[in-house]
Amino acid sequence: MGRVGLGLAVGCAVVTCAIAAALVSRSVRRRWRWGQAVALVRELEVACDTPVGRLRQVVDAMAVEMHAGLASDGGSKLKMLLTFIDNLPDGTEEGTYYALDLGGTNFRVLRVQLGGKGSMILSHKVESQPIPQELMTGTSEELFTFIASILKRFVQSENDGFQQLPDDRKDLGFTFSFPVKQLSISSGVLIKWTKGFSIEDAVGKDIAQCLNEAMTKIGLNMRVAALVNDTVGTLALGHYNDEDTVAAVIIGTGTNACYLERTDAIIKCQGLLTNSGAMVVNMEWGNFWSSHLPRTSYDIALDDESPNRNEQARITGFEKMISGMYLGDIVRRVLYRMAEESDIFLDPAKNLSVPFILRIMLLEKKCRHHPEGSSTNFLDDSPDLTEVGRVLEEHLKISRVPLKVRRLVVRVCDIVTRRASRLAAAGIVGMLKKTGRDGSGGVASGRTRGKPRRTVVVVEGGLYIGYTMFKQYLNEAIGEILGDEVAPYVLLKVSEDGSGIGAALLAAVYSSNR
Repeated sequence: MGRVGLGLAVGCAVVTCAIAAALVSRSVRRRWRWGQAVALVRELEVACDTPVGRLRQVVDAMAVEMHAGLASDGGSKLKMLLTFIDNLPDGTEEGTYYALDLGGTNFRVLRVQLGGKGSMILSHKVESQPIPQELMTGTSEELFTFIASILKRFVQSENDGFQQLPDDRKDLGFTFSFPVKQLSISSGVLIKWTKGFSIEDAVGKDIAQCLNEAMTKIGLNMRVAALVNDTVGTLALGHYNDEDTVAAVIIGTGTNACYLERTDAIIKCQGLLTNSGAMVVNMEWGNFWSSHLPRTSYDIALDDESPNRNEQARITGFEKMISGMYLGDIVRRVLYRMAEESDIFLDPAKNLSVPFILRIMLLEKKCRHHPEGSSTNFLDDSPDLTEVGRVLEEHLKISRVPLKVRRLVVRVCDIVTRRASRLAAAGIVGMLKKTGRDGSGGVASGRTRGKPRRTVVVVEGGLYIGYTMFKQYLNEAIGEILGDEVAPYVLLKVSEDGSGIGAALLAAVYSSNR
């Protein structure tokens, strides 16, 4: 019995040692995997860093590209498109005006009643209408006849306080969010369709004329007074509410900016005369590129795999670093690499390989847990982050994510968001620098540095309005770049529905009845 007991004791000891060794080995592997994940996040943080010195380099590059784009077509990465809008609404407009907002599978019609100085917008009404799938691939006549019929029905419903004689010709602001070569304030030729439309006979046609002909055909006494995009409409609405508004920025699914430029600075159109001495310029700033942009391996991979790579190559950097359409996918790429190299997710993370499965706006709630906004705090004491776990499980099918891993995911989101918002801030200050409103006197403008002027920039879009940390980071960066002397004079104001109400206001400005 003694020998048997001794054998059992030795056997138990061996088994115990083996189990202990396995547990130690597993613990070592876990620590190693976690260390790998943390190292990847730190590497991302360094690559996305945007100190104020780098931001000012982006500001200078933006201003120089703006000047080059105004000097000649094709001379810059920025298109700097003329809008032919030389007057913006100022609150004196009176009457009832209409807007049509066509930018996707739905379109909106609006009616706005203006009361003139002191009264501002008395009332407005909006209706939304889906576009039948067959009309998105049919003929231009079919599409615009359908739109005109909806407009006519909308006009005929004027029995709710809107006063206008039935025989008066009505003016329409037309927001058309597709690539157009603008010919005048009320005309523009379609370059190509996007967003699922494929109406071949419309390409190369004057879109405003197509709509005018359709309205005439069905007996609607209305004409397009202004053909605009959503950014220009946002600027119009901002200027209507505050005459110190000089620029507008949209930061949502996509991003763009426009601003008011002196006519004599638009060198590529020498001899251009305007009543106000200024004109709104549509920058199309998503095309902006500079070597000073903090580009990572994830950005390069995103660009390489994008469908528009052959069209814009590497100059798509700014939009893909800023707009909501791409930020979520940058986060996804980082998480996918973490899953592959460190295996920190307990469940298989196959869905992380699916492009654009993750939207940055899904992550907005979890960032609210950290109002202090410092990415270094994401690994400190924090709430349970159950919302993060819900998003990971519902949208990525990754469950049982440990709390420390959820915190690391939030940190990745914060790094990508912070870079995007601070670069957007640099773009805004670049516009101010070009026009001499950053306190420097401007780029090649001949102006000297003087006292800062009150300057308003209106911002629209879900990423800025709905994402708390994005807005906070952007506003902080504006202050850092401009400094204490100038920053108090620059105001960022939230705008909503510039593509609708703003277009109606421009119809009022360019109405044939005024």
